[in-house]
Amino acid sequence: MSKTRIAAIDVGNDSIKALFGKADFEINIPNVMARDTEDRPVIGIEELNENDPLDGIHIKVHSPALKENNVIYRVGNLATKSDHATELDLGSSKSEEDQTLVLLFATLALDAVREENGPSFKKTNQVIEANYTLGTGLPLREVKEGKDVGYRSQLLSSVHQVEFLVTPKYQGLKVNIKFDEVKVYPEGFAAYINLVMDRDLNIINRDLIDKRILIQDIGGLSTDIAVIKNRKVDDDKAQGFNIGVSESLEAIREEIRTKHGVELDSRRDVVEIITKKNDRNHIMVKGSRTSVHDITDRILLELAKKQYRHLRNIWQKNSQTEICYFVGGGAMVLKDYLKALNNSLDGYNIDFFEDEKESIWMMANAYYKLISDFNRKKQKEVEFTQTEKKSVKS
Repeated sequence: MSKTRIAAIDVGNDSIKALFGKADFEINIPNVMARDTEDRPVIGIEELNENDPLDGIHIKVHSPALKENNVIYRVGNLATKSDHATELDLGSSKSEEDQTLVLLFATLALDAVREENGPSFKKTNQVIEANYTLGTGLPLREVKEGKDVGYRSQLLSSVHQVEFLVTPKYQGLKVNIKFDEVKVYPEGFAAYINLVMDRDLNIINRDLIDKRILIQDIGGLSTDIAVIKNRKVDDDKAQGFNIGVSESLEAIREEIRTKHGVELDSRRDVVEIITKKNDRNHIMVKGSRTSVHDITDRILLELAKKQYRHLRNIWQKNSQTEICYFVGGGAMVLKDYLKALNNSLDGYNIDFFEDEKESIWMMANAYYKLISDFNRKKQKEVEFTQTEKKSVKS
């Protein structure tokens, strides 16, 4: 019998961030996939086995939860090199896209096949039986529409199989993924938990706990603004918007291609150009360092204005708000533009996380805290029940 293992996974529109076990293993891969064939050409198998599996994820996925079943995919870094790679598009619902599930299953399978997990999961021949207790989330808009219920039941009701095809180190292995429990959290609520509590759910930010705050979480395809007072998220006042940074990143990518003839593999490449510490907003064109500031400034300032309007509207409806925290990968991309707008316009009390990793990993960390707490309580209940049974027998 397999033990169950904790997994906290943020299926972000830019990338997947995941924490496993005692948070001793993490995965971060681009949210990109491309259909492929079984016989992907590859160099000799010896060389293949020396490569990083995350750079060559080539899988077949079988799951009743998928609209298109038994399809072969390149995933993550490998998919970015494909001519027909897909990234999630504006207007799509994260809970209803095959891409969300494929990336989720691939991430879990990459954890399950690790040698370190040998004692945890049963392995027969080349098949690993992996049981997980999963904490994940959906945009507030989708949770308000009740889509979390169907999403959770899809995951719980079936066994989902990932077969590694031409993948370094793991070729030929199959992973059967089963969930003992799945918790789907609204993203705004998760951000609040992460701000005020540590991994044992002890309060770490007493100054914040009783404040009236907003949390504006800017993702790739959506923006959630959580309204928090009396230590709770006000579900009625919290709002989700169908606007993120993906469309703007795509516009920058297209304009760079048209103007400079440079093809960037994915939106993540655009993010790196915008946020890197050295040579920010510069690319190499035919070996020459070239500024793309004119492109990025124009497109991102336009998006920052839209995000700022949402902040202004929500703040006006919640006039006693004391501070707004901007979080998520999109907040890192728009930080300088939002600060400049705020300084020249309303001068709200806003804050960002200067640590880029902390902001980008905020959701995964929050899901980890919440699912770990759920697991601890469940274990205590089991222990209590077993103690009760023993006392009745005696």
